[in-house]
Amino acid sequence: MKLQYQLTAAFTSLLVIIMSLAGITIYSLILNLLIQDEQRQLQDNGELLVNILRQDYNVANIQRLSQLLEEQDMQMFAYDQFTNQLLLTTLPISTVQEWVETYDLNSDKQPLWKAGNEQYVVSRIALYPDSPGTQLVFATPLDDLQAVQKTFIVRLLLVLVIGMIVAILLSHFLTKRLVTPLTRLRHQLKKIEKRQFDDLNEIEASGEIKEVEHSVLEMAQELERYIQTQRHFFQNASHELKTPLMTIQGYAEGIRDGIFVEEESDRGLDVIVEEIKRLKKIINEMILLAKLDSEEDIYEEELIKIDNLLKLTVERALPLANEKDKSIHVKNLAPTSLTVYADKGKLLQAMMNVVTNAVRHAFSTVVISAVQGEGAQVTITVEDDGEGIAEDIIPHLFQRFVKGEGGETGLGLAISRAIIDRSGGEISVGKSTLGGAKFTIIF
Repeated sequence: MKLQYQLTAAFTSLLVIIMSLAGITIYSLILNLLIQDEQRQLQDNGELLVNILRQDYNVANIQRLSQLLEEQDMQMFAYDQFTNQLLLTTLPISTVQEWVETYDLNSDKQPLWKAGNEQYVVSRIALYPDSPGTQLVFATPLDDLQAVQKTFIVRLLLVLVIGMIVAILLSHFLTKRLVTPLTRLRHQLKKIEKRQFDDLNEIEASGEIKEVEHSVLEMAQELERYIQTQRHFFQNASHELKTPLMTIQGYAEGIRDGIFVEEESDRGLDVIVEEIKRLKKIINEMILLAKLDSEEDIYEEELIKIDNLLKLTVERALPLANEKDKSIHVKNLAPTSLTVYADKGKLLQAMMNVVTNAVRHAFSTVVISAVQGEGAQVTITVEDDGEGIAEDIIPHLFQRFVKGEGGETGLGLAISRAIIDRSGGEISVGKSTLGGAKFTIIF
């Protein structure tokens, strides 16, 4: 069943239950209200008649009063308890005698009196308050009130039914407005499933649905970017792997066929060995990147001192710097109290990739610094005095197989970013005041 029909059905069921309970409650209360209202009317009429009798109480007036009661269809009787005499009545004498024998004429605790199979609502008034012996008893058949009750209930049910129909129609309209954006959002998700990213459009919605729609669009953009990155990765990977393989194949076939002999053969074997090493390095870095993206337990986190991390980095990068006749300087070293929680080996590898990259591109100097920022924030910078990075490469520098001039595999900085991201940090690149590139790592 569609969500719209489920919501409408749920709202209708709830409305029916509430209306039914309200109807039952009203039905049970309305008769009591009618009885109380009828007693008040009988009391008012009785007091009016009592006032008339008190002004001129004689037999002639009582007879005229009896005729008036018959004409007004009022049911009552007057009874003198002292003499046990029925003074007047518009009710059957047998009914009055039964009531006099059964009920206490001086008590107001019984509003309903029975006469055979019928019930009457009664109200009692003393003709003389100082002498309650003479009682006027007014009665109304309960059937008359029940007829009024049924008429009221029928009208109430009619109003409830009309109200329910209006409420159901309004509910259907509101749920349609609620469900329609969800239906369109489902179509958007189907397009994402089929990778039709260019066909995605914003939907008219508000509140949480609009927030979900924004999240879906952001997810689609991120998914599209990821798919494009993966496509470029496989294209670049195939290209990077194909180049050394073609070199190896060419020299191997030349040696086998006798094209390369003696010194050329030895040189070809050296090239093959170097290309195999390069190919092995590319494959190892690709495997590491895959593990960094997919395996959670590859990280063994521990508390690392920042100053110790930088010292280890410089010690390992110094041989390459000496080989290329370049210097590494460390300044603004962070206090020994500053630490970061990460995998020490992998974070050292990330730092080495950044520093050796700076050493290769520097003219003479690489500067490393670490300073404490706001709160517990630590900022590490690696700068060089080289030519810097081309503007068109900077936005893509940390992507896989993106290499600047003089780059090796194009995976080193991608590995550094993956490790730093997993360590809860951020890495970015810009221009240095020394003239070259400036890598900034923030923990």
